[in-house]
Amino acid sequence: MVFVYDLIEELCIKKGINVTTLCKECKIPRSTLTDYKKGRIKSLSADTLCKIADYFSVSVGYLCGSPLEAANEEALKALLFGEGTVVTDQMWQEVKDYAKFVKIKYLGQ
Repeated sequence: MVFVYDLIEELCIKKGINVTTLCKECKIPRSTLTDYKKGRIKSLSADTLCKIADYFSVSVGYLCGSPLEAANEEALKALLFGEGTVVTDQMWQEVKDYAKFVKIKYLGQ
């Protein structure tokens, strides 16, 4: 459980926000993540995980530490940028943002 919270904190830092801001923007009670971090609750709801995943443009599997998700992301980076290219977080975020733009433009979603 601490791993997932640590990952959420790491994503917040990369985005330049804190967990409280994340909670406000995702309409999640701050106490939910505090209780999770402290072990007072054992898991986050699917709804909460989906909101957080959507906010950071990652999958729920990635948030939960799925090694397959991390491997798939690394494989995608290699395909898009070439094997051995260092892909920064900013570069990767721009690719994901552009993919969202194209999806909305052509599929209206």
